[in-house]
Amino acid sequence: MDKQNIVVTYNASSEQKALLLEMLGSDASLTFFNELAPAQREQALEEATVLLSWNFPREIHPQDYPRLKQISFIQLLSAGADHMPFTDLPLHILIASNPGAYAAPMAEHVLAMTLALAKRLLVENQKLRDGEFDQFTPNRMLSGKTAGILGYGGIGRATARLMRAFGMRIYAINTSGTSPEPADFLGTLRELERVLSESDAVVISLPLTRTTRGLIGKQELEWMKPDAILVNVARGAILDEEALYTHVKSHPSFLLGIDAWWTEPFLHEHFRMEYPFLELPNVLGSPHNSGVVPGVLMDAARQAAENVKRFLKGGQVVGMTRREDYL
Repeated sequence: MDKQNIVVTYNASSEQKALLLEMLGSDASLTFFNELAPAQREQALEEATVLLSWNFPREIHPQDYPRLKQISFIQLLSAGADHMPFTDLPLHILIASNPGAYAAPMAEHVLAMTLALAKRLLVENQKLRDGEFDQFTPNRMLSGKTAGILGYGGIGRATARLMRAFGMRIYAINTSGTSPEPADFLGTLRELERVLSESDAVVISLPLTRTTRGLIGKQELEWMKPDAILVNVARGAILDEEALYTHVKSHPSFLLGIDAWWTEPFLHEHFRMEYPFLELPNVLGSPHNSGVVPGVLMDAARQAAENVKRFLKGGQVVGMTRREDYL
């Protein structure tokens, strides 16, 4: 049987190339886009049977989609697949994301944001810079509180483990309402009101799909406690930007951590806020870098390569996407 042709379309480092060749070289022929001239890339796409991509729309131009006739499988380096042009790709192509690849650092980031907000670290640091020694405005404890985790996949479960160590109860939501990870309550989106209304800190780690786009709007924010902490490390579009800004501005004790924004360079080539979130004292922002730590891309490439290997050998592929969730 002929070897499959894998084309790596993202700009892989030399270490990642060596890893991919070591893991997949005996089962397939690998071609790296960044080693090819533009004309050679066209031929490589026509001969490819598997693609390993990261930011697919930036790596493969729409005019090249007709060249993907032999492609049977696309493996993403990214944990999410919401950037994929499902409408424009042939129906026979299977597409897998890379769920959980960045879970450990992202869970730490969630906890850091939650603690920084609860302990008023930025607010009190600024007061000290201004010469004010505010020793007696209380901060908050996490122990004994409830963490609501929307999305109980890799990131959500890793976050739950850290928050449980702080003595928090875990109320979680996922698609099935079941999980190997324990929780004090585990339900589906049908229980969204219960989880939002009973949680002291809410973490959004859901994938962005047709179902979750705009999931958190004015009504859902009103279900939450007026002094709740909300941290989003998923996708900005899960929240209604205007409703969120209005709510946070009108509820000074409501605390918000934003790592995932509505308009970001990865998809839109620039960063933009429609509302001045960062002018509010109860908001803490970061530039969607919750998963960016040394070595994480090697770990993500390794996990993606393992999935490609399972596909090549007819094994159980993880992270398989359903087009109907996105279209």
